[in-house]
Amino acid sequence: MTRRQIVVVHAGLSQPSATRLLAERLSTATQDALLERGQESEVTVVDLREHAQDLASTLLTGFATGGLRDALDALGVADAVIVVTPVFQASYSGLFKTFFDVLDDGLLRGTPVLLAATGGTPRHSLMLEHAMRPMFAYLKAVTVPTAVFAAAEDWGAAGAVERGLAGRIDVAAAELAELLSGGRPEASKRQAAAELADPVPFEQLLAQASGS
Repeated sequence: MTRRQIVVVHAGLSQPSATRLLAERLSTATQDALLERGQESEVTVVDLREHAQDLASTLLTGFATGGLRDALDALGVADAVIVVTPVFQASYSGLFKTFFDVLDDGLLRGTPVLLAATGGTPRHSLMLEHAMRPMFAYLKAVTVPTAVFAAAEDWGAAGAVERGLAGRIDVAAAELAELLSGGRPEASKRQAAAELADPVPFEQLLAQASGS
């Protein structure tokens, strides 16, 4: 049986982190939902806190190295991705955005992505729709219809989720499992890879535009 490869990207900064906790709950629920559909899965966790300095270097040099390179490579072969960020200043965190700024073009094209975020109050939940979903639409990912937001009040004692959050996690995980069970859009991935395999040099494009 082919194992589905799931990559979980989270931008939690504190210890302990509600963002990291939500990422764990979502990945576990997704694996359970896949098992109910007769599919095994393997999870790779990308903790952006560990790659903060490498991300800054990559922005300056254009080349990712070490653990960050491994994380980007894992994302490139993922069957599905779960992304979780804390809400900072009414949007995703800068660390979270920087990671997706350094992706190769087309890397997430056609890949199912489950969106999630954490924040102090439920008033921040609209960030999922006005900031995160448009960004992944730009990246040509296939976003899961249900996005999950967890406010501070959604966590009970010892990190236990309240009934409402647990229900949202289960619904979103089931939707992601359904997208995977319906078949990964391999054709789109292959098309993107073919388009990027032999790109036209930028100098040539400028020469064509100027008529020289």
